[in-house]
Amino acid sequence: MRVGIVGAGLAGCECAMALARADVDVTLYEMKPATFSPAHTSENLAELVCSNSFRSDDPLAAVGLLKLEMSEAGSLVMDAARHTAVPAGKALAVDRELFSAEITARITAHPRIQLVRQEIRSLDDPALTGLDAVVLAAGPLASDPMAADLARVVGRDSLAFYDAIAPIVDAATIDLTVAFFASRYQEGEGDYLNCPMDEAAYRRFVADLLAADKVKPRDFEHNLHFEGCLPIEVMAERGEMTLAFGPLKPVGLTDPRTGRRPFAVIQLRPENAARTAYNMVGFQTKLTYPEQKRVFCTIPGLAHAEFLRLGSIHRNTFVDAPKTLSPSLELLARPGVFLAGQITGVEGYVESAACGLWLGLCLAARLHGRELPPPPPESALGALLSHLRREAKHFQPSNVNFGLSPELPGRNKKASRKALYASRARDAWTAWMREHLA
Repeated sequence: MRVGIVGAGLAGCECAMALARADVDVTLYEMKPATFSPAHTSENLAELVCSNSFRSDDPLAAVGLLKLEMSEAGSLVMDAARHTAVPAGKALAVDRELFSAEITARITAHPRIQLVRQEIRSLDDPALTGLDAVVLAAGPLASDPMAADLARVVGRDSLAFYDAIAPIVDAATIDLTVAFFASRYQEGEGDYLNCPMDEAAYRRFVADLLAADKVKPRDFEHNLHFEGCLPIEVMAERGEMTLAFGPLKPVGLTDPRTGRRPFAVIQLRPENAARTAYNMVGFQTKLTYPEQKRVFCTIPGLAHAEFLRLGSIHRNTFVDAPKTLSPSLELLARPGVFLAGQITGVEGYVESAACGLWLGLCLAARLHGRELPPPPPESALGALLSHLRREAKHFQPSNVNFGLSPELPGRNKKASRKALYASRARDAWTAWMREHLA
């Protein structure tokens, strides 16, 4: 049995090691050093091109739980990260160079993994013939030829080349004495939560947006903005009243507490059927994460908001996973070809590696004649994978968060919700591990 993996980033290396440990031979293709993406500079594998942080290690945080689950499932990335960790408070951060060197050393030392320094430009590349399966783990900056070929296979409407992500707010942290449920002109059943602003609050908000720190674009991202999906702060730069006539327009809305139309309104749309999470409509942004929390918490009704996901806009290649992938991450249009990592629609270092680990475990089981069912959606990994199966009008990548999990039963106090999610996740994961990976 031999599997070919295209891309030796976090997902590709994680998938390769999981397969190799299950006695499956792997050919791992990496285009560096002959060809570099615009963001990569090192010849080593699993290069971290942005932050050196794997985020929170708190076992009550969704990403902390995901790291626990990965470690228990034998994660290469988590083990290497622990060995190369640097002080970072409650977060797991690494020495980037040591981490990448550690991954490279472990991959090249494994007898069942053959590392080939070669660019694979299409799924029909002759190097991929005769394999039992092919995994595309090319990452968010997949080469232009490979991205073009993937678009040919899945259809151009099912492949995106940039993220435009709005923040998601924990519903339990929205102040319902301020925000109100309503749809414009009373259409529908009041599906939106509306945060009303008077004129003074609106003008302060615009001033805060304009003064806030932004993420500096990399050289290859300068022309990223699209008229139909501009960052909220870019719209504000076009004039003080631009937002009031755009995503914050109050037309068709009446604040039931005043009986009048607000000067401006921020609308929040349910992110899941249980309405435990709400998306800030039109709030894709390049503000830094700390500035997003600071500025968006000045919005009436969001003073104590907790964000399950913060906004971003950056270059990213990903498929419309619910339409193009099977539950085992196999391309519906090309059986035998699987996707792993950020190209599937997961977001973040940890999530990318987790996706690669899952595919390695799943594919190894299949090649040995059995099917590995996905982890339960109550677990962190199960919740993340369920996002890739949940159809949406405009599918967008997501990092792991409790808003992807099934709703907690009954009524629970805000202070206890994280602990309840975490406890349920640990129980579900432990039972699944005992049954399927023992």
